[in-house]
This record gives sequence, C-alpha cells and structure tokens, in this order.
Amino acid sequence: MELLVRYLERSNSLSSVMTQDVIKEESLRDDLKYYFMSPCEKYRARRHLPWKMGVQILKIAMITTQLILFGLNNQLVVSYKEENTMALKKLFLKDYSGVDEDDYSVAVYTQRGLYDSLFYVLDQYSQLGELSVGPISYAEDDYGKLLPVKLCKDHYKRGSVESSDEAFDIDARLETECMSHDPKTANQWKTQNASFFDLHFHRLVKITINFQLKGINLQTVRSRELPDCYSFYVTITFDNQCHSGKVKIFLDIDTESSACRDWKISGTAQKNTHYLLVFDGFVILVCIISVVLCTRSIILAIRLLQRFSRFFRENFNRSVCADDQKEFLNGWYVLVIISDILAIIGSILKMEIQAKSLTSYDVCSIFLGTSTLMVWVGVIRYLGYFQKYNVLILTMKAAFPKVLRFCCCAGMIYLGYTFCGWIVLGPYHEKFEGLSRVAECLFSLLNGDDMFSTFAELKDKNTLVWLFSRAYLYSFISLFIYMVLSLFIALITDSYETIKNYQRTGFPLTDLQKFLRDQTDFPIIEENGQNVEISHNVLCCCKRVPANDDVILIS
Repeated sequence: MELLVRYLERSNSLSSVMTQDVIKEESLRDDLKYYFMSPCEKYRARRHLPWKMGVQILKIAMITTQLILFGLNNQLVVSYKEENTMALKKLFLKDYSGVDEDDYSVAVYTQRGLYDSLFYVLDQYSQLGELSVGPISYAEDDYGKLLPVKLCKDHYKRGSVESSDEAFDIDARLETECMSHDPKTANQWKTQNASFFDLHFHRLVKITINFQLKGINLQTVRSRELPDCYSFYVTITFDNQCHSGKVKIFLDIDTESSACRDWKISGTAQKNTHYLLVFDGFVILVCIISVVLCTRSIILAIRLLQRFSRFFRENFNRSVCADDQKEFLNGWYVLVIISDILAIIGSILKMEIQAKSLTSYDVCSIFLGTSTLMVWVGVIRYLGYFQKYNVLILTMKAAFPKVLRFCCCAGMIYLGYTFCGWIVLGPYHEKFEGLSRVAECLFSLLNGDDMFSTFAELKDKNTLVWLFSRAYLYSFISLFIYMVLSLFIALITDSYETIKNYQRTGFPLTDLQKFLRDQTDFPIIEENGQNVEISHNVLCCCKRVPANDDVILIS
C-alpha cells in the first residue's frame, strides 16, 4: 500500500513538472509569435493598439513638414549670400564678366592692368555708399568707428632676374608689407603712399586687400521671418606666384550671420516665429516618444532572446545559431532611434536659429536632411510585412554582402585608373586636374554620361599623351561598362532569382521557425558533443523567404 502511494505521488510530481514545462514552452512560443507579428496582427491577437506605427506615421508627416519649412528659409539665405557675392565681384573687380574663369574671377596680363585693377578696388570701396543698391555698408567696431581697409603685399626679400642671360638671384624668404586706411578715403592711398605701390613684379608674390562689410537680408520679411544681419569678410587677392605673366584675381567672402541688435518690424513675423517654435517643440516630443518605444522594444527583444536561448540550452543542450539571434536584434529600431536623435538635434538647432541665437544653417540642414532620409527609409519596414514587398527587401539583404565584396575588388581597379588619369592627363584636361575630379569624371563615364566631351576636350598638343588618353578612356569604358557593371547587375539578379525560386519550391527552416511551427525535430546534443537525433532538413542559418503560411520574420 505504501509503495502504491509513493508511486502515485511520484507520478503526480512528474506530471506536474511536465505540465509546467509544457506551459513554459507554450508561453515562450506565444510570445515569440506575437513579437514577429505585424502591427495589424498584434491588434487582432491581443487588441493592442499599434502605438509605434502610429507614432512613426505622425513623425514622418511632421519631420517632412519641418524640413520643407526650413528648406524654404534656407534657400532664401543661400540665395542672399550668392547674390551678394556676385554683386561684390561686380563692384570691386574691374572688367568682371559675371562668370569666373576657372578657379579665379579675373586675370590681368600687363603692369598697367594690375595697377588699374588695384586702384579700381580702392576707388570703388571708398564710394561704396553711392554705388551699391543693396542695404550694405562699412563695418564698425564697438565704439562706432569705421573698421579700416587693410592692404598687404608679399614679395621676395631680394631678387634680380635676367631672362635673356638665363640668370637670376633670388632670396626665397618672403617679406610682407601692410598698410591700413580709413574706408572713405581709401582712394587717396595712391598719392599719399606712392612708395608702397612701387611694385617690383619679378619679386612680387601676391597682393591682398581685406575689409569688412555689413548687410541685412530683408527678403525674409516676405516669408514672415525676422531678417538676419550679416558680416562679410572680403579678401581680394592678386596672385602672382607663378610669375607666368598672368596675375589671377580672386575675391573670397566669409559670411557670418547674427541677430540684429536693434530692430523694429510690424506685421506677423514674430507671431509666425512663435508658431514655428511650438511646432518644433512638438516634433522633439514625438521623437522622444519614438525613441522610448523603440528602446523598449529592443530591451524586450533581448529578454525574449535570452529566454529562447535558455530554453534551447536546457532542452536540447545547444545554442541558438547566429542567424536566429539576428532576428531578435531589429536593425529597423536602431535606424529609427538614430533618425530620432538626429531629428532632435536638428530641431533644437532650428529653434535656436529661429530665436536668432545660432546661425548654423548648414549644420542644421545636414541633421534635418539625414533624419528625414532615415525616416522615409524606415517606412520599408512596414512594407516588408507584405509578401510582394518583402521580396525586394530580402533581395537587397541577400545581395548586399556579395555586392560589397565585388565593389571592394572593382574599387581597386577604379583607384588605379583614378591615379593614372590624374598624373598623366591632369595637366592637359580640366576634368583630370584633381583626384576628386578624376573620380567624378570616371563615375560619370561609368554611367554613360558626358563621354564625347571628355574625349573632345583633351588638348592634342602632345601627341604621346593624346594617344595614351585614347587607350586609357577606351579601356576604362570597355572594362567597366561591359564587364564590371554587367557583373554588378548579375549579382543582384542572381539574388532575386534565388529568392523567387525559394518562393516556388519552399524555404529552408531554421530552429526558430521550427519552434514557432511547433516542430520538435531538433538535434539534441549530449555532454560529449555527439548528436542523438539529427533531422535531415535541419539547415541552420540559411537565407529564407517565408511562404504564405510561414511566420514572417522581419529583422
């Protein structure tokens, strides 16, 4: 009788343990299925509202609107700077045609031409208030005194050149002489400082003129924005470093914007600014909510992975394969978090710009533009829940490693052509003057653009270089268009065909997918590492595409 009682108690205990294990396994399976469901499936399964999807949709609309509003304002700022640069070149550069010659604005070839251009700058600068049609004037210091214009000349310390005798004597050390003067009387320099303008052209290296101007961008009033005040740091350089008989004249402008110190404006500009600040604050709030929700999902996924790994270790004495682990580490969430952080930083910069505390338009546009790009790329995640769109995503995912390796190999050839083209063709062709320009030119040729002009613009003064250029260009175009580009497309096509074939014939299942389907044919590994049971269709860590009745895994 006692033996029977013990037997029954032991049976009940074993039954209780088995029941708990089954409940634990089913609970894990239900949580895994729920994690890999689409937002709509989650709502139908547990009536949980898809908050993350709603926040992402709202964020897309708000960030895109914010980007458009800032972009329109930024275009006004950029156009103001570009038009001012053009106006100042027209004002201060004699015989400026309106189009820069290569990397410089104007060139002079005679001594008289250099003197005329130099004095022209000083004369125009002294009459700026009478000449300029824009709200631009001389800069002042903190005490209301006009900042002087500064003129410097760099020349060799000592030198004599006799070209006819092929003789020269040069002290290569540079000397710099500078002088400054009141802006309104700058035109009197040529009479008051005649010795300074007695130039020895065989020693002269360059002449620089520096001055500062102030301007106000009034066109932003039309878009109901407060105007910015600008400081223009102008540098005019007469470059004679080559001593080739051609003096290049450059006009460079560094622009700084700031809030105007004393302003008065009527209308709704200030009210519009307040509305934009409130809108930007709401964008930041939505992005913070998005970061919190995505971070929470990542934490839950890590905990779920730990539960799944522990279950496999306890029941099958094996670890989860790397490909199944990646299913839990959702890269889309990481992308969303990064885009949210960039959007928050960009929104803060935009608010500071609207409040006239900062003027970093370019930095702000980079943050807002990158965040908007990532937000729209993140939409692909929700399209991936549909099988037809998921084929595109999985094709890109499958082809990316092969394409990356292929690009590394092709890049070596591309770099070889880049360096070769720069050193040989650089002196004779403007598209090969710098390494970056060579790379851009070859990339355009690779895409079939601008081919004829690249051939035609090469100077044929050197027959050897001209023949080399033909062999160089023909070999590059033939190799990259007919071979490299075709192989590149073939790699992507092969991945797509593989995905389509899986759709027709079935898909290899990993341990995770088998567990979700309630299959138990996992290989159980003993302490000595030998398999007790091995199923013939266990293909861990294989690329797969879910069939119509499969659980769709989106990573």
